[in-house]
Amino acid sequence: MKQIIYIVGWVFAALACTAAAAASYPDRAVTIVVPFPAGGTTDVLARHLGKALSEKWDQPVVIENKSGASGTIGSADVARSKPNGYRLMVTATHHIINPTLLKDTIPYDTKAAFSNIAMVASVPNVLVVNKNFEAKTVQDLIKIAKEKPGSINFGSAGIGGANHLSGELFAHMAGIKLTHIPYRGAAPSLNDLLAGQIPVMFDSVPGVLAHIQSGALRALGVTSKERVPQLEDTPTIAEAGVKGFEAVSIFGLYGPKDIPGAVLEQISSDVRTALQSENIKKQFATLGATPGNMPQPEFDAYINKEIDKWSEVIQQANITLPK
Repeated sequence: MKQIIYIVGWVFAALACTAAAAASYPDRAVTIVVPFPAGGTTDVLARHLGKALSEKWDQPVVIENKSGASGTIGSADVARSKPNGYRLMVTATHHIINPTLLKDTIPYDTKAAFSNIAMVASVPNVLVVNKNFEAKTVQDLIKIAKEKPGSINFGSAGIGGANHLSGELFAHMAGIKLTHIPYRGAAPSLNDLLAGQIPVMFDSVPGVLAHIQSGALRALGVTSKERVPQLEDTPTIAEAGVKGFEAVSIFGLYGPKDIPGAVLEQISSDVRTALQSENIKKQFATLGATPGNMPQPEFDAYINKEIDKWSEVIQQANITLPK
């Protein structure tokens, strides 16, 4: 009987400590690690979020750039940190594709090492073709590709990036074969698309919007579940006939595994509130980004599902990084 009373007492004490930790969180500066160099999209989004959270919490939120190895150096640092909510991370889609693409070198188990806290933003891509390419719709493109398997080249900023994987997922779900042409960055691939050296590419909406508006490129479909405001007349690829298709760049907030539940929920709730401000929406819109608004359990399930989805795409397309 004494043992039962002791266990019950210990449980209540633990719950009380967790509640107290959440009630006082944060009582000092919070660090958000960005595992990429300063100035990129991930860094800019993290800084906007950090400023909003600092104002809400009345505590400093410090952005620390810890780049290298496709985001895994900074990620490993956060995975090893104390799970108290004071060292977090904002990172990009690399977090989801690295478990498969870098399976032989990644120094942690992504699903086991992190708390998936909140969706910070999502950025859709758009399927574009050169103005002189014969396909006027997604279905036209699929028809041509089926008639001449492998004859259509699509460019990307490099092997294993979001644009490359969007193309591979599209080919897989549409039941066609496209030939991937990797470039060393987004600019040279876009230049060749505009010049007609390659006919097809997936790219971010902000990156190609001016060329679509000028008529140099034709937008066939956006990769998100819903249409994007900048391209209201362009259907989603799912609407255009590839049902269930979605391929967006994901920017999320993560922490080490085992952050206390009450603290985890508070961070998630505060982030969602901050992201719904009109100021954040305007700042994110300049990057073509939509602020996230997922409850923490939903985001946790979503990230694990995305890891599995892209793992299947990478393996089916036999994508490997050059050595």
